[in-house]
Amino acid sequence: MTTDAYIKALVLVSYGSQGVVLLPDGQRKRCKFRRNVGRPYCGDMVLVGHADQASLVVESILPRKNYFVRTDERQRQHIIAANLDQVLIVLAPRPLPSRDLLERYLLAVHSLGIEPVIVVNKSELNIPDNETAAGAAVLKRIPEYQALGYTVIRTSCKQAPSITELEPILKNRTSILVGQSGVGKSSLINQLLPDLELQTGALSTATGKGTHTTTSTILYEMSDGGRLIDSPGVWEYGIWKLDAQELSEGFVEFKAWLGQCKFNNCLHVTEPGCAIKKAVGDGLIRNWRYESYLRLLEQNSVTHTGK
Repeated sequence: MTTDAYIKALVLVSYGSQGVVLLPDGQRKRCKFRRNVGRPYCGDMVLVGHADQASLVVESILPRKNYFVRTDERQRQHIIAANLDQVLIVLAPRPLPSRDLLERYLLAVHSLGIEPVIVVNKSELNIPDNETAAGAAVLKRIPEYQALGYTVIRTSCKQAPSITELEPILKNRTSILVGQSGVGKSSLINQLLPDLELQTGALSTATGKGTHTTTSTILYEMSDGGRLIDSPGVWEYGIWKLDAQELSEGFVEFKAWLGQCKFNNCLHVTEPGCAIKKAVGDGLIRNWRYESYLRLLEQNSVTHTGK
């Protein structure tokens, strides 16, 4: 079969040695993966051909612009999706995030080269004035994250603002939602995808195995042209280990001073001639962010996402 006979398709779900692809005509078809080609993941673009009259097979995986991973209990990375435009980091007043949860998520997303978006769900709930938990401070500092250049969206699945602010940034983009249990990711997905059951049913029909539609990472099409990836349990076990350079590069306000320290391997802790520490002292870097950096550096690992 020549390459002219191949069809470009989008992988909607991948499990084992097969999955479901979306063809240009809108059909969802079961597809096998050749062992010598490698395993494509949810969001991959592939070229498929006919293995026989009844089934398709992936002949090649087109180049990826990035990939998204999750980790297991041993912090080993596993690719679960490809070609994302943004990661929606979902927080909520209940349950409150842990002290450094948002920093951990932001660092991980930056290290993957994907754009993070902060979503504050359940925004109808107020943080009590007498709330002293570290997680309350995280939510109260959300305007400061906006000042750093992060996109922040407030949502509610019960009342205004609903999801009206979230929908426009999803248009024509591929997104995935992450966050600790209980913040309302499933509720957001149900509101963003009014035809969720219809799409899930089509996938079940294509696979012939409905269980895969509840346990696998799945890409759904949105009516406005966007694509939304749902991945049960993503980052359930935490986030992979990041080295000192990745940590410092993940704090966006550090970038203006990176490379200006006296020592090339400066960790920005006690070294003389540190440009980062000087910027903190001059009030150009927020002290609470620098303290978060020091805590994460000391741990030398980004784990335990607050479950």
